[in-house]
Amino acid sequence: MQTSHHAALETKHAGLDRRIEEESHRPMPDTQLIATLKKQKLKLKEELASL
Repeated sequence: MQTSHHAALETKHAGLDRRIEEESHRPMPDTQLIATLKKQKLKLKEELASL
């Protein structure tokens, strides 16, 4: 059973994934931003795994 909280976390996770992908394909990607986004994505993944 998937809760609305779980669905919201999955949506945020997917959004971060898109932002990382977009930033990675820029001519001059901001590596600091990518690192921050990846950390946020990992925290969400860990929270999803604990549900």
